[in-house]
Amino acid sequence: MVQPEQAMTRGMKKILFALVFFCLPALPAGAAEKLPVFVSIAPQKYFVERIGGDHVAVSVMVAPGASPATYEPRPGQMRALSAAVLYFAIGVPFEQVWLPRIAAANPAMKIVRTDRGIEKRAMTHHAHDDGHAEAAVSHGGADPHIWLSPSLVKLQAATIANALKEADPAHAADYQVHADAFFAELEALDKELRNLFADATGARFLVFHPSWGYFADAYGLVQVPMEVEGKEPKPGQLRDLIEHARKNRISVILVAPQFSSRSAQVLAEEISGTVAVADPLAENWPDNLRTVARTIRGAVNR
Repeated sequence: MVQPEQAMTRGMKKILFALVFFCLPALPAGAAEKLPVFVSIAPQKYFVERIGGDHVAVSVMVAPGASPATYEPRPGQMRALSAAVLYFAIGVPFEQVWLPRIAAANPAMKIVRTDRGIEKRAMTHHAHDDGHAEAAVSHGGADPHIWLSPSLVKLQAATIANALKEADPAHAADYQVHADAFFAELEALDKELRNLFADATGARFLVFHPSWGYFADAYGLVQVPMEVEGKEPKPGQLRDLIEHARKNRISVILVAPQFSSRSAQVLAEEISGTVAVADPLAENWPDNLRTVARTIRGAVNR
């Protein structure tokens, strides 16, 4: 049998709970909700978060260390796409096969192609030893690495901002403020890098995979790729590269962590150069560009 004192105690607890509950400040509708967004690669996450701020939740499709040329989304990612409102595509190779499947996984999700309207350069491999940039042979279609040039990122950022404002008009003013601030940062970074390479026009640097063409074009540099049609150079091709590097006083070789550095190490030993890791997919995008720029500039005429 419940004693009167126990019944009174339970009654008081219920009253206190009700008072606490109704005295809590009400949260505005949607305060904790964020716009679920997917991107293909990590640098895009940086771009979208700079513009979207606290209003977006960004998921990256290509996992760290993976290559966007061969990536296959995991089943869990495909399930998560069912809740996404936007997918920001950028033109990397895996999208050609997977974008139709991604769209089918969530027909209500809008796919925004941030590379639309950007004129793309041709992919190149293995410059010959005659010292001319034109000697590089194009292959594999257009170069997708448009996120490695600040001026091209500004075009992508405008597309991202417009898509966010359309999908979430309640926060359109915030998106525009963030976008304007990001544009200013991009312009400042571009000016900083132009000043860094002001007296290094025509300087060459070796890369295993030709990821840095747009960066090179933006600052008057020439990237010299090592790989031949996606493969490591053969002994004869490696000898040509050694001669080319010596002739043009190239002393640094950039290698992405997604690729083998074996042939780059061999070449570096032959030219008394260095191998530097340069990840085109690093999420900390501005610091990554600065680091790569300083690595290249520090090797010029060394």
